Amino acid sequence: MLLQNPTFGAPGISRTNSSFATQSAGVATVNLRNLGEDRTLVLVNGRRFVSGVPGSSAVDLNVIPAQFLERTDILTGGASAVYGSDAVAGVVNFVYKTKFDGLNIDAQQGISQYGDGADRQINLLAGKNFADGRGNIMLFGGYSKQGTVLKKDRSTEAGSSAIDRTSASLTPNDPEVLLSGFIPGGRFYAGDQTFSYGTDNTLRDCTTVSCGGFNRSDSRYLAVPVERYLAAGRANYEVSPAANFFVEGNYAKTKARTNIEAFPLSSDLVNIASGGQVPIQTIVGGATFRNPYVPDAIFNAATDTDGDGLKDIYFDRRLTDFGPRTSSATRDMFRIAGGVNGKFLEDRFNYEAYGIYGQTIENQTGNGQYDSTKFTQALNSYRDPATGQIVCADPAARAAGCVPANIYGINALAPAADYLAVPTSLRSKITQTVAGANVSGKLFSLFGADPVGFSVGTEYRRESSSNTFDLLTQQGLNGNNALPSTSGHFDLIEGFAETIVPLLQDRPFFHSLSVRGAVRVSNYSTVGTTVSYNYGGEWAPIQDVRFRVMQARSVRAPNVNELFQPAQQDFPTGLQDPCAGVTATTAGTLGTQCRGAAGVAANIAANGAFAVNQADLQGVTSFGGGNPALQEEKGNSFTAGVVINPRSVAGLRNLVVSVDYFNIKIDDAIVTTPLQFILNQCYNSAIQQYCDLIVRRPAITGPNSAGSLDEVNTSPSNSGGAKTSGIDVAVDWRSNLSSLGLAGDLTLHGAYTHLISGYNVPLPDSARDYFAGEIGAPRDKFSITSGYDISGIGFTMTGTWLSQSSLDDQLTLVRPGSDLQYRVRPQFYLDSQVRFRTSDGFEFYVGGSNLLNNKPPFIADIGASAGQDTDTSVYDPLGRRYYAGVRMSF
Repeated sequence: MLLQNPTFGAPGISRTNSSFATQSAGVATVNLRNLGEDRTLVLVNGRRFVSGVPGSSAVDLNVIPAQFLERTDILTGGASAVYGSDAVAGVVNFVYKTKFDGLNIDAQQGISQYGDGADRQINLLAGKNFADGRGNIMLFGGYSKQGTVLKKDRSTEAGSSAIDRTSASLTPNDPEVLLSGFIPGGRFYAGDQTFSYGTDNTLRDCTTVSCGGFNRSDSRYLAVPVERYLAAGRANYEVSPAANFFVEGNYAKTKARTNIEAFPLSSDLVNIASGGQVPIQTIVGGATFRNPYVPDAIFNAATDTDGDGLKDIYFDRRLTDFGPRTSSATRDMFRIAGGVNGKFLEDRFNYEAYGIYGQTIENQTGNGQYDSTKFTQALNSYRDPATGQIVCADPAARAAGCVPANIYGINALAPAADYLAVPTSLRSKITQTVAGANVSGKLFSLFGADPVGFSVGTEYRRESSSNTFDLLTQQGLNGNNALPSTSGHFDLIEGFAETIVPLLQDRPFFHSLSVRGAVRVSNYSTVGTTVSYNYGGEWAPIQDVRFRVMQARSVRAPNVNELFQPAQQDFPTGLQDPCAGVTATTAGTLGTQCRGAAGVAANIAANGAFAVNQADLQGVTSFGGGNPALQEEKGNSFTAGVVINPRSVAGLRNLVVSVDYFNIKIDDAIVTTPLQFILNQCYNSAIQQYCDLIVRRPAITGPNSAGSLDEVNTSPSNSGGAKTSGIDVAVDWRSNLSSLGLAGDLTLHGAYTHLISGYNVPLPDSARDYFAGEIGAPRDKFSITSGYDISGIGFTMTGTWLSQSSLDDQLTLVRPGSDLQYRVRPQFYLDSQVRFRTSDGFEFYVGGSNLLNNKPPFIADIGASAGQDTDTSVYDPLGRRYYAGVRMSF
């Protein structure tokens, strides 16, 4: 429901974009103004909630029970002065019910029209008022299970996703099939020849023809299966007006699984020290032995490429022998908050004191990986003359149980799989401790208006996060990304003050006039002292019209990952090499920069133009970590708007229209410089600081071309900034139609956002990276919900529209919207529900999502979510879905 609000951008994590994630599968986050989860502060009852993502402040909304909620308040624009750090884009505040008395039971079952993705849940909410209404207790328990959806069972606008697709020309209108070159039969690079085993498991020479392909889409999850148990409770008891004690508790257990294709193994991930050269001969006792598994054709074609007197080869293969790469994760979240509030001095003043402790622990195990040290030892085998048995050449490895590895043929590795395969593991822990107190109240009146209001307070907060993978993963010795452990913490203490000053009231042209302001001073253990503030005012010339304006300075201190994370390895997809196609005569900066790399020059000499193959596109590595020198980012936001509620007009008194302009500019924004931006700035603008982050292969290395990209590295920095601006329009209207001689009640809610501008500046004084109008940040987005209720029957319909969007300008090198071939057409989604209520508290309902069964635009690996054919954060990839349920109230 939140994502239907156009002020929210594409979520960074959801059930349909996290199958390739190393952790946090199935988490749901929100992102205001397309400025990111870490700039969107999520609160419960105005207080902080523990993060669900290690190293980040992002909250998993799935662990907050919707049945507990009275309402959700959304405040966009800088709000750090009132609510604290991380509120640069705004605040989402979930407010609990406090006086619920009764018992609610609801159960729901859903499924897609394709018969998969089953979604079931059951929830129980019980509440009781006691002590003449001075106390209340509310308890909740819930269970939900969302089923798997496979990528191969869905389609995009370009057709079925059952087979890998990409778009060589960067346009979704010209897709071509592209199977992975990492195949179960392998590719063996011996001398100047290439060999492979075909589907019939027969060795063939494929030096000049295709070696075949592997369909990665066959086993990929589109939506990860998630099972969740929720429990929550809150209670309060008012001893006296001066002392109302309260407590809140939340617990969630989430189980999620991911599944992707078998590992694409290349010899440089096995024999890491040599860069991928694998000897096919070995010396034992002074005698040279041939690896007995190596076929004659490969052995005869192989050469000694490193001068050690032994023949060697390069190879790659799909590890279908080990099965798909899977992971199973369990996340446990626990949070408790409690305190006391009340009134004093003849109820003129209010106070609150509270404490919070929360933690999220994730434990994850995975399969489909291998131990590269064992693999290297297992490839070094010979036939023992004394026994006639094939054994590992290293005596120490044999003593440790080494099993010789045969990589020549489909499923040939299966006998050694138990020895080579290793499980992966991850344990992460996030903790949050908060203590605070505040006093608010009314002071005196000015010019006969309402009294001046104020609030002052202080808060202490400590955040810690650790993320620990198994030892092989930390070192990158199991084919996985090298992911060293991250551990860090910070704390802060802050004080704040807020006031609202009514100036005029009930006068001609001044139904009300007030000004307000707030300031917050924080002292961090990491970045020192920060200051945030806001000031503004409201003017209602008449009761029906109110103007508002606000200027704010917000801050966000760097989180644990941004500060303390060691360099993490990644294998990015979709990068476009600027040097592709460059020739010996290409003029200008691009030609000079590209030919300056020895490998690129050699590639051009051999091919006439710099050429990259499929292995080159898939073989780019990136390392990126934290930066302990980061400082806080500062956001300056300006909002101005008008609210019209014509209460003096009988037929329109329930109509509320608001129009707001927003402008948010972030200085010193903490941004990890995009990899494509690094490439473009190095080769198109000759900026050396970017070129220093790029490593190219100096010569042909196995399947990789000379000059191909080996590494493109990055790290976070306080960049030149970010900006977004636009206009919000909201319309709410409800009416009993009896005044028109009709029966029933009609409600209407509409929300529209027009994005005027939006860009990031990756580094100071560098070119802008525009995102306004790109996929995920459409220029125009609206949502309209209409409802009609009559005699126990209700009908609701919601339509959501996203305007046409463009591919990332860092890939296309043209500004968003300026080139038709890079545009994705608009999308409109329709959801609906019908409800039937009985007089004894029963409600039955049926509904559907994506009723028009929109197929998402085809984007492939040039802007899609990892492993998918579209951006599953933005466009619904699941298709038409139905659900039915029942609610019972007692």
